[in-house]
Amino acid sequence: MSASRPTVAVAMSGGVDSSVTAALLVQQGYRVVGLMLRLWTEPGHEAENRCCTLEATDLARHVARQLGIPFYLLDARQAFRETVVQYFLDDYAAGRTPNPCLLCNRRIRWGLLWEHAQRLGAAWLATGHYARLRRDAEGRVHLLRGVDERKDQSYFLSRLTQAQLQHTLLPIGGYRKAQIRTLAQEMGLPVARRPDSQDLCFLAGGDYRDFLRRHAPHTQRPGPILDTNGRPLGEHRGLAFYTIGQRRGLGVAVGQPLYVVDKDFARNALIVGPREAVFRTTLRATAAQWIVPPAEKAFRAAVQIRATAAAQPATIALQEDGGFQVTFDQPQKGIAPGQAAVVYVGDECLGSGIIAGA
Repeated sequence: MSASRPTVAVAMSGGVDSSVTAALLVQQGYRVVGLMLRLWTEPGHEAENRCCTLEATDLARHVARQLGIPFYLLDARQAFRETVVQYFLDDYAAGRTPNPCLLCNRRIRWGLLWEHAQRLGAAWLATGHYARLRRDAEGRVHLLRGVDERKDQSYFLSRLTQAQLQHTLLPIGGYRKAQIRTLAQEMGLPVARRPDSQDLCFLAGGDYRDFLRRHAPHTQRPGPILDTNGRPLGEHRGLAFYTIGQRRGLGVAVGQPLYVVDKDFARNALIVGPREAVFRTTLRATAAQWIVPPAEKAFRAAVQIRATAAAQPATIALQEDGGFQVTFDQPQKGIAPGQAAVVYVGDECLGSGIIAGA
């Protein structure tokens, strides 16, 4: 390692992506420090949470030793439970469908982890996300999709600020996943064939409904299932257990497939209807976070409404309250409040807002 290059803290998980990230930075001559977060795990389910098991920790420590870099395990259990898990529970209780990974990145990895990294003298924070960064002549950082479209993770970084991205490195965003596994094999890393971890680590691969029953039992409040004309069709188990666009598990049969269209909290009613009733042309997003602020109040872009959805062409109109409205060229299925509406122009992610309604 060269003392002439700055120190980079790598967020390690015991997986192939973060391990190759650390190895590439060592090859490039940085002084690398490996940091791993010990996150909250539901008591009794520790062995099922692959990102925080003893095996994952041992693998990360082994890789750090192999690379000749320091390794630190940081206890973030309380902060993660109070910030990320509670947000997940509160949003579902309020009828929204949250994506806690975005909050975890902003508050835990680029918050708590970065604070520890700075105490260790780090000038940069690097992660194994499949996304790219570009710096322009004015010194601003632009967030771009990863080269591997199937693994692109810019959606999950869309809530980061310009200040956070200024000290960020994403070394593997220009690679495809298959290339990363090949590099890991060539480097002799023990994680080359390790499977990818699940997104919501604290669910430990389980159903979120079971997690809600254990940690937010007040969400189990039965009520009527109504069609779009107000006709009763059955009884739901609690509005938190359903999401907009859901088809399976409704427990009603009327001779045609039914989908969740809306949630009426005033009547504690679940509104269902035919497939065409789930499609919407517009959405409202609040709490916009722009990595690079738009130059105009109305502009054309593509908007991604779920991590697994494709971005769709739309017109964006900025609002005075700090949010924005999206008008899609074509109606979209299952626009769920609580999810992020992430705005792209070409490969560049401009930022995102939280869907408030459709």
